[in-house]
Amino acid sequence: MKKNILKSKAWIVFTAFLLTLHAGCTQYLEVEPLTKVSGDQLLTSEKGILTLLAELYNAMPVEDFNYHPGVGTATDAQGYGGFYIRGIGQGAHFATTDMYTGDAIRSDGSDPIGQPDNNYFEYAYARLRDLNLFLTGIEKARDEQVLTEATFTRLQGEAYFIRAYLYFGLTKSYGGVPILEKPLDNDYTPGTESAALYIPRSTEKDTWDFILGDCDKAIASLPETLADGKYRAGKWAAYALKSRVALYAASVAKFWNSAPLIGEAATLGYVGVSSSEANRYYLECINACKAIIDNSGYTLYMPNPANREEAAANYQNLFLTANNEIIFGKAFLDGSLVSNQGHSYDAFYSPAQNHPGFLRHGRFSVTLDIVDVYEDYTDNGSGASAKIITREDGNEDFYYANPNNIQLTVPFKKYDDLYEPFAGKDVRLLSSVIVPGAMYKDVKIIMQGGLVRKNGDVVAYAVGSEEGLDGKMYYTYGAASPAGYSGFDNLGGGMENSNFSCTGFSIRKYLAENKNVVVTGSTAVSTTTWIDFRLAEIYLNYAEAAVESGQGDATLAGSYINQLRKRAGHTDEIPLTVQTVMKERRVELAFEGRRYDDMLRRREYHTFFNVGRRHALVPLVDLREGTPKYIFVRVNQFHDEQAGGRQFNPINYYKAIPSTETNRLTQNPGH
Repeated sequence: MKKNILKSKAWIVFTAFLLTLHAGCTQYLEVEPLTKVSGDQLLTSEKGILTLLAELYNAMPVEDFNYHPGVGTATDAQGYGGFYIRGIGQGAHFATTDMYTGDAIRSDGSDPIGQPDNNYFEYAYARLRDLNLFLTGIEKARDEQVLTEATFTRLQGEAYFIRAYLYFGLTKSYGGVPILEKPLDNDYTPGTESAALYIPRSTEKDTWDFILGDCDKAIASLPETLADGKYRAGKWAAYALKSRVALYAASVAKFWNSAPLIGEAATLGYVGVSSSEANRYYLECINACKAIIDNSGYTLYMPNPANREEAAANYQNLFLTANNEIIFGKAFLDGSLVSNQGHSYDAFYSPAQNHPGFLRHGRFSVTLDIVDVYEDYTDNGSGASAKIITREDGNEDFYYANPNNIQLTVPFKKYDDLYEPFAGKDVRLLSSVIVPGAMYKDVKIIMQGGLVRKNGDVVAYAVGSEEGLDGKMYYTYGAASPAGYSGFDNLGGGMENSNFSCTGFSIRKYLAENKNVVVTGSTAVSTTTWIDFRLAEIYLNYAEAAVESGQGDATLAGSYINQLRKRAGHTDEIPLTVQTVMKERRVELAFEGRRYDDMLRRREYHTFFNVGRRHALVPLVDLREGTPKYIFVRVNQFHDEQAGGRQFNPINYYKAIPSTETNRLTQNPGH
């Protein structure tokens, strides 16, 4: 391995790391006040060991509110935007994995597409050293009777869980990597060079198998029930991780030939997995899911709504309340009270008309592409998506480069208000996305991009106004001042001024609509728990593995996706097909970070982003009638159109391994 990793400074931890765990877990968090303490000292008491464990949990690459695919996970420094960035310092790094997919875009349009380098490789190996030192240290603590056998077993299981999670982050980014099961400190002598330090890459297959093996070790050691909440891993969290890992590995094997790579790393198996391994991994996923579903006691949150209104409220509350669907989560404290321990989701993503007070907001723009995937309530047994209706002729596949270029001879469907086109859509859309005209915290959110003047001229993406035939004044953005609207203003205005949706939609899922969040001195004041694993994902993992491999119970798999639909207010049952499963996965798990991995593991990135453009829906108020109506224009999203489309190179299914000239590792193809 790279020597500057192995020569890292003495293992030092700070008690602040504890605070990323749930404040209610008092037994876990009751440690002595510490400022800066060595690892050896902490290993002499159980409370000190728990402090070290908290640091390891904090090192997990959970793709939560504080994760940015361009710079990595929560580590050392808080970047401007509330996202923790190792070694980057201050910078405007507010983005989520969804903004690297077809489902969303940062409102200033500045994030690229694909898998950017993020320094995770070196960070992960530094943390893996810590993890292996911890495993060695707790064995010594057990032998010296600092820990009971039962406590040791649980801590060891948690360490295996965290190690599997760290290697999962590495493998899905880099392919096969060097596997270290012990610290290499004894293999290094200052001033000398030891061949033992240069651990070669394992094949991608062997790395996946190692991760699954660590999951099995965790499963064998961890308790089934947790007295201290969902913020420490138990047996079912380990099974959930195994299910996610196995599904990823199976997909790489099955879809490798959709975007094969050539070069030394591919020839040696460091990237890629034989298709013959796919069904083995799918079966591992199926069995892990089944263990959770049959034995864990976790249940869907509010699975039997009385009506759609109740279904909508239930689905939104799922992400804002503690409930028995959550298998494993990550909690946060108010960052205005404890530095860097909250997150900034509400500060940066609340709509412009109802933001909590920070100068940057409205930064999460949901695309028309994902909105069109949701169904209506026709419930005819097909499970087919229902695109937003904008035209009378049914041609919903035509997108304008700019709404100013529309032809008014086109038979646009006319609506009485902004919200009308969305009223009958799947409640998971309306609970996850703020659509034009929707209410958010008792404010009607105005998303309007222009107007049609009485003489037929179109004015869009620019400030303007005109009196209608009804004698009222109308404005291009729907109100006279920015305080009265939330969409389309300052397109192309850069990062500082992009406080408005650039697609006509904004995020709702995870926003704390049930709380009065106010930014006071720190943007990181949000405390909503990030749900890392929930039962719905396990249902969908089982269904996908079953339908892709022909293994498992197809009847059960079909029932799992239909239970999710029933929870959303649907009354029909749809068939189990790859298409229905992946559609349900996309809408049920939208904006939870899963779409990013799904596009990578199923090798869909290079087809979606082949000079591709994401899309927006631009409402225009039409003043040519006595009572103005609204028309909705499908357009290429502004920033993607300006860029001439977005391109993903298949070599970016794997990131470049850093410093290969010193660590002697074989580089990935094309880098």
